[in-house]
Amino acid sequence: MGLLDQLKSNILIADGAIGTLLYTHGVDSCFEELNLSKPEQIKLIHTAYIEAGANVIQTNTYGANYHKLSRYGLEDSVKDINVAAVKIAKEAAGDQAFVVGTIAGIRSFKKTTVTIEEIKRSVREQLFFLLSQDVDGIIFETYYDFEELKTVLKIARKETTKPIITNVSLHEIGVLQDGTPLADALLELEELGADVIGLNCRLGPYHMIRSLEEVPIPKKAFLSAYPNASLPDYVEGRLVYETHENYFKESALLFRDQGVRLIGGCCGTTPKHIEAMSSALKGLGPVTTKTVKHRKYEAAPKAAVLNTETPPLHEIVKKRRSVIVELDPPKKLGIDKFITGARALHEAGVDSVTLADNSLASPRISNAACGTILKQQYKINPLIHITCRDRNLIGLQSHLMGLHTLGLNEILAVTGDPSKIGDFPGATSVYDLSSLDLISLIKQFNEGISYSGKSLGHKTNFSIAGAFNPNVRHLDKAVKRLEKKISCGADYFITQPLYSEQQIIDVYEHTKHLAAPVFIGIMPLTSARNANFIHHEIPGITLSQTIRDRMDQADHDPVKAQEEGIAIAKSLIDVAYDLFNGIYLITPFLRYEMTVELTNYIKSKELAGVERKVR
Repeated sequence: MGLLDQLKSNILIADGAIGTLLYTHGVDSCFEELNLSKPEQIKLIHTAYIEAGANVIQTNTYGANYHKLSRYGLEDSVKDINVAAVKIAKEAAGDQAFVVGTIAGIRSFKKTTVTIEEIKRSVREQLFFLLSQDVDGIIFETYYDFEELKTVLKIARKETTKPIITNVSLHEIGVLQDGTPLADALLELEELGADVIGLNCRLGPYHMIRSLEEVPIPKKAFLSAYPNASLPDYVEGRLVYETHENYFKESALLFRDQGVRLIGGCCGTTPKHIEAMSSALKGLGPVTTKTVKHRKYEAAPKAAVLNTETPPLHEIVKKRRSVIVELDPPKKLGIDKFITGARALHEAGVDSVTLADNSLASPRISNAACGTILKQQYKINPLIHITCRDRNLIGLQSHLMGLHTLGLNEILAVTGDPSKIGDFPGATSVYDLSSLDLISLIKQFNEGISYSGKSLGHKTNFSIAGAFNPNVRHLDKAVKRLEKKISCGADYFITQPLYSEQQIIDVYEHTKHLAAPVFIGIMPLTSARNANFIHHEIPGITLSQTIRDRMDQADHDPVKAQEEGIAIAKSLIDVAYDLFNGIYLITPFLRYEMTVELTNYIKSKELAGVERKVR
């Protein structure tokens, strides 16, 4: 009798976690690789769950796909790891348990930029090897991205008639990350051919049961639930799950009341949790009717009306010449010179003063604080840089909510220099998100939805800039990255400083097909030492020998050196002016007089009616 035949009249017990169980025993590497190096250890875990009462076990292949294995340099071992995993599980199961092949979501909790096409190729590869070993079924688990789950389900349904289990992961009771109600999502999975539909990961029994209260018993498929043991605690540098097994014994009966027929465990669960559920449900048949609770969901959020006095920068630069200037917040307390510089730039006619976020991993006065003062006290439009380096996902979301509340709606999303290059060697880099992930998150905020899929109450109206580094060997590859950022939601781009007229022309030729405008970055040099530092120590930026010679020749006099730096910048502006609508001036060392002079130079060209192309 097959898995689905058993589910028609029985409640089946699935196994619990493998990864977190290995983690509690000190394993902190690629869990799936243990199928090859320590197969007996994996077999012992399978055996422990079967002895605890599990009659459905999963292969140790959660992350055994090309993308996740590549983190460990094991991308060429997809076949060996998956084949070994099935062999180990079957040896442990014998005729006591069904073996289902596990395939986890690639776009799981963190919103990776892996494309759907890449996911398709990866899943087809892993699915092929699992099916070649004649597993009893396939389980797709821990899918936060509903589109990804539907995509892989369609692939699997075409490839096999074996049972398919699909488990989504929620961020909020009864609602998927994209706002889809759980009941609607499970119905759609059933219609697409899933044989078992349900939930796993992130939530413990309490929130899963509440979510399932809103789900009717399916007409064709069966319900499943794989709750986490609890919310984890952080003890002495390790994550610890502390939920007692008796709680799972009580919860098993409540899952049964909701019509669940396949009950297992996810993160933090152990053979003791599975044994508790098995003993609670022993001799009990499945429930076939239930009362469904209907929860009222929030209506679509309305857009907020904030910061409407000035059009966003990406709209301004599409219509006319736009100059923005970076003026870094001070490294020391006291902002008098910073304010004086910002006011001078504003009076010169710049559209925005941009504020870096602890550039070069060195702490400065908060750019949000400085930006708020500029906006509220001096009516200056600030562009706030946000780095992924210094804040985890919670901090980033909180920061974005705060910026919106303050009316600071111009954002540049950057990954950020690693902390080790700064003057705080003990600091750590967070990087919960990449710049592409952050752009996607900000765009999601503009739809009124938080990272977790919850409503923000109303929509934000951020204008999103992406960073563009043209100082690379292969410019076409850098432009491909821009195209990815556009797909994530970037409205326009700001380049790193350029010091070659030909390079500016090359950037134009490579980006003229893009709809998103580009601001060309220009930073005046201040001395020969400054030029040599940039040339030798700033990654990716190369100054020509001619420019370095010019700065060397003027270096005997600081004033002449600054004048030479401005003259070089003006020659670069002349080229950029003819090709781009946006120019991004970077103020060196708070010497705002230099960028004021360059702004006036650009404005004088406009007044003179210099002919130019429009980018």
